[in-house]
Amino acid sequence: MSEPTTTRQISADHVRTELNRFLTERTKTDWAADTDLFATGGVSSLFAMELVVHVEKTFGIAVEGPNLRIDNFRTVNAMTELVLRIAGAGAGE
Repeated sequence: MSEPTTTRQISADHVRTELNRFLTERTKTDWAADTDLFATGGVSSLFAMELVVHVEKTFGIAVEGPNLRIDNFRTVNAMTELVLRIAGAGAGE
């Protein structure tokens, strides 16, 4: 049985790679890490909820309260920072 993501070290590269894989699979487009997914029309606000669910399930985190803002999901880089911030806060370091 694999260990939950939040109990092992999560690297930015791993998060970025997984997010890019998901986005490419769902949108059939390759995205630069700093491209605004919403401003370019690449994804809709409804798709943002899919992103939230994917991030929570994939990385074993809960995106709640002030973290549940569209700005945290605009770019792959923003999502990566969000995941690392939440996962780090739950690591008990």
